[in-house]
Amino acid sequence: MVVTNTIWKLLEEITDPEVPVLSIVDLGIVRAVNEKDNGIEVTITPTYSGCPAMDLIAQQIRLQLSSHGFAPVSVKTILSPAWTTEWMTEAGKEKLRAYGIAPPNPKQQVCTPDFFQQEEAVQCPHCRSHRTHRISEFGSTACKALYRCDDCQEPFDYFKCH
Repeated sequence: MVVTNTIWKLLEEITDPEVPVLSIVDLGIVRAVNEKDNGIEVTITPTYSGCPAMDLIAQQIRLQLSSHGFAPVSVKTILSPAWTTEWMTEAGKEKLRAYGIAPPNPKQQVCTPDFFQQEEAVQCPHCRSHRTHRISEFGSTACKALYRCDDCQEPFDYFKCH
């Protein structure tokens, strides 16, 4: 158990390549750490099944743990259950806001049959206004949408719920 706690702390030092303010633990993609007879196994789940950062993240996990004496290290990727923004830590959501990215809403805001025609009420990370509108369904990465605040006029990414 002490080894597992140490490994979790080491994993908290690995940042997400697409959102460097978040650790992979903050993001919630690390699902499990298991001590095996033949080494350490870390289980991860991508935010999207085609996330281009997952190979780099797996490599960073192996390098981080092996550089601290844990070897061999295997990284297992699972797709089910699918990653959800509910797995993000509250600290991670606050880090996003401080970085200028609106964190995901706690739950889906739009629950009508014409869901795809409506926008979520997204709070501006700069001035905290809810008077915002979506500019593009996709922002700097596939997991974010681009919004603009109607009050402060600043554009910002929104980390989409799913």
